[in-house]
Amino acid sequence: MQITRQADYAVRAVLYLTNLDENQRVATSTIAEKQRIPPSFLAKIISQLSIAGLLHTSRGARGGVTLARDARDISLLDVVEAIDGPIQLNECVDASGLCSFEDDCPMKSVWCDAQADLVKTLKDTNFSDMTGKK
Repeated sequence: MQITRQADYAVRAVLYLTNLDENQRVATSTIAEKQRIPPSFLAKIISQLSIAGLLHTSRGARGGVTLARDARDISLLDVVEAIDGPIQLNECVDASGLCSFEDDCPMKSVWCDAQADLVKTLKDTNFSDMTGKK
C-alpha cells in the first residue's frame, strides 16, 4: 500500500501551514513554491481540504489559506482521508461477500488488524505533534 502523491502533497501543505503564525494567511502559490508542489495540482488539493473543513481559503488582497482548526485537532488520518477517502487495505476488510474465501480465510483477521493499527496511528498523530508547536 502506498498513499497517493496527492495525499502526500496535502500532508506537506498542512504541515507548512502548521508552522506559520496563528491565523497567518499564505498564498497557494507560496505553499506550492516552498513545498515543491505543482500549483495546479495544489489548487485541487486545497479545495478538497477546504471542503473537508481542514482549511479556510479566501480571495483578494488579504486572501490566502489558513488552517480551519487548531493543528492539535487535525490528524494525519483527517488529511489522508480528505484526499484519498477511507483507508482500506483489502476489499474484504470492510465489505462482506467480496471474497470467495471469506468463510475460511486465515488472512482476513491479519488485514483487519493491520488496517486498524494503521488507522489508529494516523488518527493519533496530529500536526501539532509533528511540528512540536503547542
